[in-house]
Amino acid sequence: MRVLLVEDHDRLAQTIVDGLSAFGFDVDAFMTAEDGLGATRACAYDAIILDLGLPDRDGLDVITELRERSVASPILILTARDGIDDRVAGLDRGGDDYLFKPFAMKELAARLRALLRRPGRALGAVLELGNLSLNTTLRQLEVCRRVVAISPREMSALELLMRRAGQVVSKRALEDMLYGLSEDANPNAVEVLISRLRKRLEDIGADCSIHTLRGIGYLLRE
Repeated sequence: MRVLLVEDHDRLAQTIVDGLSAFGFDVDAFMTAEDGLGATRACAYDAIILDLGLPDRDGLDVITELRERSVASPILILTARDGIDDRVAGLDRGGDDYLFKPFAMKELAARLRALLRRPGRALGAVLELGNLSLNTTLRQLEVCRRVVAISPREMSALELLMRRAGQVVSKRALEDMLYGLSEDANPNAVEVLISRLRKRLEDIGADCSIHTLRGIGYLLRE
C-alpha cells in the first residue's frame, strides 16, 4: 500500500516512514502542503496522512482542495490540536479519521488498515483466486493452504493484480503503487518485477498466471 505523508517535523516524518515500512507500507514523505498536493497530481495514493500545522498552508485547506479535486484517498489527520471545533472541521471538510500527537506507531498502522478496509477502499482482509490466498493484513501468501515466501514488492504487485483479477492493470498503475515518486525505479522495473513474479507463480504451482498485453498492461486470471 502506498501512502502519502505530509508532515513538517523532519524527525517525526522519518520515524513514521520507518515505522510504517515495518508494517508493510510504502511511504512518500513531504514537508509542505504544496509539495504534498503536487505529489497527489503525480501519483495515486491508497491513503494520505496529513498534519494540520503545516508551514505554508493550513491542513484544513489542503483537505478542502483535495476533495474539490475529487481525490478519494482516505485522509488520516495528525494534529496536536485537541479542540472539538478543529476535529469537527477536519471531518466536515473530508477527513476520515484523527490521531492526536504523540501516538504509538502500531496505532497509526492499525488506523490506516481500518480506513483501507472500508467498503470501496484498497484493503480487504483476504484475496482468493484459484488455489492462491493472500492475507493482506498478515502479508502472507498461501498456495493450496501452504504458506510460500515472496518478496515485499512481488507481494504488492500480486495484491493489485488479484484485486483486479480478470481485468487489465496498466503499467502506470503498477508503477504508482510500487514506486510512487521514488527515483530508484528504472524504466524496465515493472517488466522485470512482473517477469520474476510470473516465474515465481509457476514455481509454487499456482493455477493462475499473468498475461502481458503489449502497450496496455497485465492481466491475472486462472
